[in-house]
Amino acid sequence: MRVYSSLWNADNWDTRGGLVNIDWTAAPFVAYYRRFRATACKWNGPVSIRQCGIPSKGNWWTSNVYKQLTMSQQGQLKWVRDNHMIYNYRTDFNRFKGQMAPECSKPQY
Repeated sequence: MRVYSSLWNADNWDTRGGLVNIDWTAAPFVAYYRRFRATACKWNGPVSIRQCGIPSKGNWWTSNVYKQLTMSQQGQLKWVRDNHMIYNYRTDFNRFKGQMAPECSKPQY
């Protein structure tokens, strides 16, 4: 398994409509993963993806501990959003004519 990621210039849409520009003097930008251990559901075609949502020991992400954040975790997430998030695609209703982005309301499996 491999993980790929990319950085792109999103000045015109992902930075409050261009209000927050990327500081290109800080380039080159480098990203890395530390202590990353990938665990995933095996893909054997379209039908097998449903098996990834079945609660089992192998599907650790379906256990109750991952179904809801604790109050403390919710507070931490709110702090990060309030202090670091510049743009939220899911709440950009102007971009989608008063609607939520279509993929944001689709079921997980």
